[in-house]
Amino acid sequence: MSGGVAIVGAGYVGVPLAQVFAEAGHEVLLVERNAERVQQLNRGESYIEDVPSETLARLRERGLRATSDYDELRGRDAILIALPTPLSPQREPDLKILRGAVEEISIRLRSGHLVVLESTTYPGTTRDCLLPILERSELRVGEDFHLAFSPERVDPGNRTWGTRNVPKIVGGVTPACTEAAAKLYGSAIDEVHTVSSPEAAELSKLLENIFRSVNIALVNELAQLCDRMGIDVWEVVDAAATKPFGFMRFEPGPGLGGHCIPIDPFYLTWKAREFGFYTEFIELAGKVNENMPYFCRSLISQALNHAKERSLKGSRVLVLGVAYKADIGDVRESPALKLIELLRNAGSEIAYYDPHVPELAEHGLRSLPTLEPAGYDCVAIVTAHSEIDYDRLVEDASLVVDLRNATGRNGSGNGKVWKL
Repeated sequence: MSGGVAIVGAGYVGVPLAQVFAEAGHEVLLVERNAERVQQLNRGESYIEDVPSETLARLRERGLRATSDYDELRGRDAILIALPTPLSPQREPDLKILRGAVEEISIRLRSGHLVVLESTTYPGTTRDCLLPILERSELRVGEDFHLAFSPERVDPGNRTWGTRNVPKIVGGVTPACTEAAAKLYGSAIDEVHTVSSPEAAELSKLLENIFRSVNIALVNELAQLCDRMGIDVWEVVDAAATKPFGFMRFEPGPGLGGHCIPIDPFYLTWKAREFGFYTEFIELAGKVNENMPYFCRSLISQALNHAKERSLKGSRVLVLGVAYKADIGDVRESPALKLIELLRNAGSEIAYYDPHVPELAEHGLRSLPTLEPAGYDCVAIVTAHSEIDYDRLVEDASLVVDLRNATGRNGSGNGKVWKL
């Protein structure tokens, strides 16, 4: 497309997407309301781990740039929307940010524009929310402009699967819309899979994440049962995973993190109620997963009580890892944050070490400069970063509660290592 590509939203989705299109030869414009982010991007400084500053600086030389001026959308042929779609405190979709951006786009919509929503949302958002706003321009969808949904599939920190080589699902409001969006994505992404409608594309993204949520809830519930039965849940999972067919490995943990899996299922449960349908299976999975930080707090309490005859109140607990998954610095919805809150409420003195997360400003905490477990009553492994020497940790710590099986069988049976 001669006019280039504009991406509204310069976050975990937008910046990697900009990289892929720029590397494919497109002129790319990132539209971002945060002025500080705009300045950083235009200096070639990246705040997204998956896009190094060296890469961003190189792409700046190819014309990639950022702006806060929506008027620049007029000169672009494609507008891709990658904005947050959070939940309200009542666990209902909050589309204020998205609607505000689409209002801005509508004012500047012209004939020939392609608009694609990438943000995860409930089925019907593209057609029922975006389309009426864009049609205020008096342009006709499928004829004057095109509108589609193509869900982001970003997995932060994944060095094997990135934006370019993960297949792209595309569903347009009309067949012409699907064709236009597929052509654009096909120019930069290895494989494009088209579906019949934006609703099918929207629901496909929710299915991907609900699948993970439900299966993680299953092993989390099994972990709680194994605790009562005195069975090692990790040994059970390892054994079941030897089956070469009909089984997919999922592991228990302290809870779900990231923007997708803890959030996305609630989009569907909310939308389902409109049709008089209650997604009890999905909601039960959410309940099990949300309970895991509470269960892990109890496990730490038991370990302190049995190993040291101490209560949580007054105990010094070192939380090892606060990112929502290993080897990244992303703390969105991290279960570590809830666990820290619960431990503090119980009277524990909390410190943390995470080489990827220097500060938790909202909790008034900074990471220890080095991992020094001596002097703490308990070390709780919440996120198992690969650069940690867990054998050394077990040697140096007086008590370890391992919520990720990072220590394996090291220390098991001697009362020093307690495992989920």
